Amino acid sequence: MKKTILTYGLISGGIAAALMLCSSLYLRNDPGNFSGSEVYGYAGIVLSMLFVFLGVRAYRDQVAGGIISFGKAFQVGLYICLISCAIYVITWMIIYHTLLPDFMDQFVEYSLQSLRESGATAEEISKKTAEFDYYKALYKNPLIAAGITFLEPFPIGLLVSLAAAGILRRQG
Repeated sequence: MKKTILTYGLISGGIAAALMLCSSLYLRNDPGNFSGSEVYGYAGIVLSMLFVFLGVRAYRDQVAGGIISFGKAFQVGLYICLISCAIYVITWMIIYHTLLPDFMDQFVEYSLQSLRESGATAEEISKKTAEFDYYKALYKNPLIAAGITFLEPFPIGLLVSLAAAGILRRQG
């Protein structure tokens, strides 16, 4: 079980890390251009989490003799997901502190500019600025930053783990 989980977790995390690095290099070359970055980022996460499904299937077919319960399939998927998420967090923390140390400032400025362009009132912009300042202060704590970063891919991986367990379960 460990080999399958580790293999697919590393592949999933490696894909997420590579895609994050590519988008970070793009952002570094075009600072402040966040248009479409959320779609690209979450598409990359979904793509990497495909390996959770493939890992559960590989475990069922190659290790468990074609038979797997929902619980065991979910467990395998969740472990793969956790490895992938850990790699995602480590990669982001390295990128954030080396390639994009001003990411938060750029993102806040982009978001506030988008608000201004959408016709937001001065009060709305002021409220959002205070909210961003709060999150920027929180993000200075590495543990909180890691936790926030973990919460980006984990819900998707959790859903894929549940889906894989439901789809791939086979009773003997």
